[in-house]
Amino acid sequence: MILTPGQPLEPLWLNMGTENQHISNAEEVVAQIRDRALNLYETRQLLCAEAVMVALNQGLSGGLTEAQAIAMAAPFSEAMGNSGCMCGAVSGAVLASGLLLGNDHPYRHREEMRDNSRELHDAFKAEYGSTCCRALSRNVRHNKKVHHQHCAEFTGKAAELAARLVIEKRPELLQNADTKFLSERQSKFKGALSRVLRLL
Repeated sequence: MILTPGQPLEPLWLNMGTENQHISNAEEVVAQIRDRALNLYETRQLLCAEAVMVALNQGLSGGLTEAQAIAMAAPFSEAMGNSGCMCGAVSGAVLASGLLLGNDHPYRHREEMRDNSRELHDAFKAEYGSTCCRALSRNVRHNKKVHHQHCAEFTGKAAELAARLVIEKRPELLQNADTKFLSERQSKFKGALSRVLRLL
């Protein structure tokens, strides 16, 4: 079962280079992952699925480069290429959770990973009433600014739900959490600059 916000986890230690920082509540890391995905999306550096995948992969040391994470998630962004089907943020959350939960022994964990994807789907649907992009954005599609803010909320929530699920199932991943990456925030200007530099 997915942990609810505020439900405490055991105190854990995060390894940050040569120094250790005590994190009394894993919810802090969940919030950092949510906020990092949200920042990547709000500053238009990455699309929904990409932002969730990159925040979780880099934040919890999933093993992919940023370019690999983006390449995997890009086809799922904007509801699978504007098809209007599955919300890209949910797709990114499912991809990232599969990577992080099945990374050590994917063949042994296949059924568990399928169960986890259903948990993520059901938790998101319980929060918003749907996982279908067309249904989620029906009332805001006509206003680009409002639509972007709407999807930013979904991106943050999907990252939060996936992070909570992953940390609940594999708390040892917190030992390698990249808190420096997770604490980074960029302005819209810096985000635009980062986006241009990625294209070079």
